[in-house]
Amino acid sequence: MRSIEESLDKFHQAGINPVAISVDSPEVNRDLCQKSGYTFTFLSDPKAEAIRRYDLVHAGAGINGQDIARPAEFLVDSSGTVRWLNLTENYWVRARPEQILEAAKTLR
Repeated sequence: MRSIEESLDKFHQAGINPVAISVDSPEVNRDLCQKSGYTFTFLSDPKAEAIRRYDLVHAGAGINGQDIARPAEFLVDSSGTVRWLNLTENYWVRARPEQILEAAKTLR
């Protein structure tokens, strides 16, 4: 998340508006953004409805066995079509901003 924040200008120049989605409540997301200095959009999906729709539930991986979102990055075009995605099983492994920007270039 920090690397996304640090690369926001590059993302915006490429026409990409980062959005994070988590099972956390709006209050938890707000507090995280304030504490960490994140300025991009964080959405809350406490019932994991969107997360389930994209088959991204990591069952029982959260605190007290709570279902959480599996790490993933998507590039979605203006019509809502997923044009690129990166999935991982490891919460700590994410696509680097450079990877996302490079993928976006190939979609033009």
